[in-house]
Amino acid sequence: MKPIVVGIDGSRAAIAAAIWGVDEAIGRGVPLRLISAIKQTHPSPDDYARDLEHAETSLREAQSAVEASRKPVKIETDIPRGPAGSVMVEASRDAELICVGSTGIGRYARALLGSTATELAEKARCSVAVLRTDPDQPPPDINWIVVRMADAPGNDSVVKYAAWEAKLRRAPMLVLGGRPEDLTEQADGAFERQVQDWRRRHPEVRVYPITTKYAIVSFLRLNEERVQLAVIGAAEAAQLARLVGPSGHPLFHHPQCSVLVVRE
Repeated sequence: MKPIVVGIDGSRAAIAAAIWGVDEAIGRGVPLRLISAIKQTHPSPDDYARDLEHAETSLREAQSAVEASRKPVKIETDIPRGPAGSVMVEASRDAELICVGSTGIGRYARALLGSTATELAEKARCSVAVLRTDPDQPPPDINWIVVRMADAPGNDSVVKYAAWEAKLRRAPMLVLGGRPEDLTEQADGAFERQVQDWRRRHPEVRVYPITTKYAIVSFLRLNEERVQLAVIGAAEAAQLARLVGPSGHPLFHHPQCSVLVVRE
C-alpha cells in the first residue's frame, strides 16, 4: 500500500502534479499523499508560524483541487521538517511514485541534489514523474505516451510502465525501436516482430512502432507528435534535464511533455 507522493510548494505546477497523481493512486488502490516541508529550525516563533502557515495553506489548496475532481481517492497530508530534498528522498523510501511539478524543480530537485532534475531521478528510491501540465488547458486530440523498446537491462519494466500509463490515461503508445547506437535506417524487421509479439500479449494497448536510430530526446526535437509523457529508464536519466529543462521551459516544441523515470 505504498502511496503516490506529491511535493507541494504552493505553486500551480505542484497542484497540477497532485491532480495528475490522482489517477495513479486510484489505479493502484493506494492513498495520495501530499507533502509540504518546512524548515527544521527557525530563528523566531514568527518565522516558524509563517513557514507553517504557508505549508498548511499550500496543502489545503492542493487538497481542494483534488477533491474538486470528485474522484474516489484517499488523501493524506504531511508537513515534515527538514530540507525539502532530504524530505523527498526519505518519502521515496515508502512511495510507489514521487510526483513534482516542473516549475517546482527549483525547490525540490535543486534543494535535493544540486542543479538538475536528473539527480533527483538518480537518488529517489522509487520512480519519479516530473510533470509539465496545465490543468486549465484541454488535452489535445492525440496525446502520445512515448517509450523506447530495446534489448537493454530493465527495458521490459520501462515498457510495461509506459503501457500502464497508456491504459490509465487512455492514450496511444508510440514505441521507438532499438538502441540508437545500433540502428541504421535500414530496418531488418526484428523490432517489428518484437512489437507484434508485445501486441499479442497486451491487446488492450494501442501500440504504434517507429523504427529509428534516435533516442527520445532527438526524436521529439525532430518531430511534431503531441506527447504528454516520455517514459525512460533510470539509466537514461541524463535525458531528463534535456526533456524538461532546468526551469521547466521546453527546449523544443513539446511544451506539455512530462517525463517519468522508472526505477525498480
